[in-house]
Amino acid sequence: MQQPITLDTRYIDGFVRAHEIAALQPQVDAAHTMLHQKTGPGHDFLGWLTLPRDYDKEECLRIKTVAKRIQADTDLFIVIGIGGSYLGARAVTEFLHSPNYNLLCKDTPRVVFAGNSISAQALNEILALCEGRRVSVNVISKSGTTTEPAIAFRALRDHLVKTVGAEETRRRIYVTTDRVKGTLKGLADREGYETFAVPDDIGGRFSVLTAVGLLPIAVAGCDIDGLMAGAAAAMESFDNPDIHFNDCYRYACARNILLRRGRAVELMVSYEPCWAMMSEWWKQLFGESEGKDGKGLYPASAIFSTDLHSLGQFIQDGSRILFETAVLIGDTGDTFIIGNDPEDIDGLNFLAGKPLSYVNNKAFEGTVLAHADGGTPSLVIRVPRRDAWHLGYLLYFFEKACAISGYILGVNPFDQPGVEDYKRNMFALLGKPGYEAERAALEKRLND
Repeated sequence: MQQPITLDTRYIDGFVRAHEIAALQPQVDAAHTMLHQKTGPGHDFLGWLTLPRDYDKEECLRIKTVAKRIQADTDLFIVIGIGGSYLGARAVTEFLHSPNYNLLCKDTPRVVFAGNSISAQALNEILALCEGRRVSVNVISKSGTTTEPAIAFRALRDHLVKTVGAEETRRRIYVTTDRVKGTLKGLADREGYETFAVPDDIGGRFSVLTAVGLLPIAVAGCDIDGLMAGAAAAMESFDNPDIHFNDCYRYACARNILLRRGRAVELMVSYEPCWAMMSEWWKQLFGESEGKDGKGLYPASAIFSTDLHSLGQFIQDGSRILFETAVLIGDTGDTFIIGNDPEDIDGLNFLAGKPLSYVNNKAFEGTVLAHADGGTPSLVIRVPRRDAWHLGYLLYFFEKACAISGYILGVNPFDQPGVEDYKRNMFALLGKPGYEAERAALEKRLND
């Protein structure tokens, strides 16, 4: 039987008292009820809540079949999407494999991500990578009209048509989009592209365990069955609203109390570089879910011990605006034993024969105690092993904690109205038809 992740709260002692967390039980009960009875704000987007049990098994089987086909006929797999349409897949791949996946992969294609910026350099570099390689594309968009991925898809589709012809292009484009409607769905039906569905009741930042994330993850050779099994175990574990037995809900409570104490920044830290993109996924999940109505924690991230040499001074002695959430991974699957130097030039022979993981753990212990002494509390999430099961468990842990935390905070954790503001301004300034009045007003503001 797999050992689940656990929440260690000993390093917030003195900053948050046990009775303060216990006092939130009525709010947790209310949030749990709203979530499970689908009576709270955003209740139309709760498909992720039972997804680990109710996911489309036939589509999952098709994902695995298509992934094997892509592995056999593709050197470079390009995933086009932005936000929740790419962060989850990249984060899972880099955590389960490596941030250096594309340098180390042997039996699976290189996987690169496009359409997540408006950079000419970034797009041209991906087009250059296509030269001389067998390329397949997975475009992920609910509508097909989001600017960044739409530009990238236009460029890469043109490249495929020019290099392999229209018929082969149809075989090499895979579309993840709305099940029945939208510009991209219409194009896919007309051209005959293989399609996968973006569920109507799951928002982008909660979509990593749908086809949005699972197809790229499977192409990279990751264990998607393990991910779903871990998420299913978490779904069962976190069904009890009693915060004494629910680490997911205690995490939501602790971060809300720390926010009320003036800790406006939550710094996600890990001592493994493979966690870096998981932090990016986590930042979108919580930032887009809670950052509204003038509320919410600002999600930031760091990788230790690397960033202790750049951010450590601020964390230790700077303004007391933040707390840390450390993700500690027990068994990473890798071992390195420190050797002996006969001359002991660097003075490290006292560590000879010890595994590097031992040094890394002592770095954590020394750091968490120093930060507590300096006035920075830390929540610690302990992950026994770096594998698909534990990652699936952890993904669900964060998704449900985010939902409960948002309801406790008093916001709708499933909408993102502020995201649309920059898009309206950008469309107006670009001269998109229908935005003429807004364009004139914006240009006046810019030129005054």
